[in-house]
Amino acid sequence: MTRLMIASDIHGSGYYCKKMAEAFFREKADRLLLLGDILYHGPRNDLPRDYAPKEVLKLLNEMKSRILCVRGNCDTEVDQMVLEFPIMADYAVIVAGDRVIYVTHGHRFNTDSLPPMQPGDILLHGHTHVPAWETFGEDHLYLNPGSVSIPKNGSEHSYMIMEDGKFQWKTLEGETYHEMIIAPGKHTPGAGA
Repeated sequence: MTRLMIASDIHGSGYYCKKMAEAFFREKADRLLLLGDILYHGPRNDLPRDYAPKEVLKLLNEMKSRILCVRGNCDTEVDQMVLEFPIMADYAVIVAGDRVIYVTHGHRFNTDSLPPMQPGDILLHGHTHVPAWETFGEDHLYLNPGSVSIPKNGSEHSYMIMEDGKFQWKTLEGETYHEMIIAPGKHTPGAGA
């Protein structure tokens, strides 16, 4: 099974992008799934540490064959001109066993504005900068890796690992602070829940 690292909201931070890339290689992940807001910090956020979009694009372009991405509300066609992997999809769908995972940034599709979901499906998005693992609606599950560079509500600089039905939320240093096992038809919190 593919080991997937999931990260969101880099917002142009060269410092945190490097830490994310170090975590990706330390985790021995097969792919990096980015949930948008890659280069620009956006008008609602303060500048992140070491704001350097050119450093971010250089580092990510070097990893382009291993990156999957959806578009965030701060990502534009100009960003797509310099990034060498597709970033403009509003959402993607991942089939994981008997589950469908809708992957999006969160500004358009979210728990208040759902994509077409069936009971048991998973909504995975960034945008809020706050990690999440909660059920809602008709047995749906909402997951959020938090933010790589600008965490909010006292959360960590973080990412997720998904492998074989198990999700882990980790700090950029690699410390697991929550995990969840997705079994057919139910969600089982793991260590750190």
